[in-house]
Amino acid sequence: MKKKNKVIRRILLLIMMVCLIPIGQACYLSASHEKQQEELRNLLGKEEKPRKAENLSDSNTEHKKILDKFQKLYRENTDLVGWLTIDNTDIDYPVMQCEDDEYYLNHNFYQKKDKYGCLYVKKSADLITPGTNFIIYGHNMRDGSMFGSLDQYRNQKFYQEHAKVIFDTLYEERIYEVLAVFLSSVDESEEFKYYQFYQADTKEEFQDFYKNVKKESLYDTGVTAAFGDTFLTLSTCYGNSEQERFVVVAKKLTSS
Repeated sequence: MKKKNKVIRRILLLIMMVCLIPIGQACYLSASHEKQQEELRNLLGKEEKPRKAENLSDSNTEHKKILDKFQKLYRENTDLVGWLTIDNTDIDYPVMQCEDDEYYLNHNFYQKKDKYGCLYVKKSADLITPGTNFIIYGHNMRDGSMFGSLDQYRNQKFYQEHAKVIFDTLYEERIYEVLAVFLSSVDESEEFKYYQFYQADTKEEFQDFYKNVKKESLYDTGVTAAFGDTFLTLSTCYGNSEQERFVVVAKKLTSS
């Protein structure tokens, strides 16, 4: 009997160890990810001595100057296009862009394989002469990192306490105010394809997007927009389906 109990205890111990391994791995990856993000935040605007802003000279720029605070980060990875912050949340990350729209789904800022990926914009997004809408994508991570806390905007009280979104591009500091919060899908059957909207060349195109995001919004923010305004859209996965999305649309308020 004692021998049998001993065997059972060993089996239970083995099962417990097997169950704990993935938990331990997840905790390790989460801690490593946060450590890396803290390093990036420390690099942001931490020049040891003032440097003259660098000029970009490719054909898509008009000699735009990179803001001083991005100099060090940009030298680490020239895929950097800006930094997104929502005060008093975990959303405080660099935003990336490259030719492969899926690259930063599973690569970190240092271009190493990483399930957390990075916040990123697709190659069609124009950073230099931004259009009507600028879309940033990110993973909805279980530990709350990346866009893991974005869906807290389902709660109107959370929105009221986090109405402002800061998105500084390499060249310009921007502040946005949340306009609408809604659930959507990237399924082809979905009529309103928010992720296809980048530029409104006419008032009608603008109104089509604006009316749809206001209609789909989970609550009325009271924020309005008119033709000529520009938007920032934050998009992440939501729910159990690979097609579902949680979306926050904000209107640009100021620039400097």
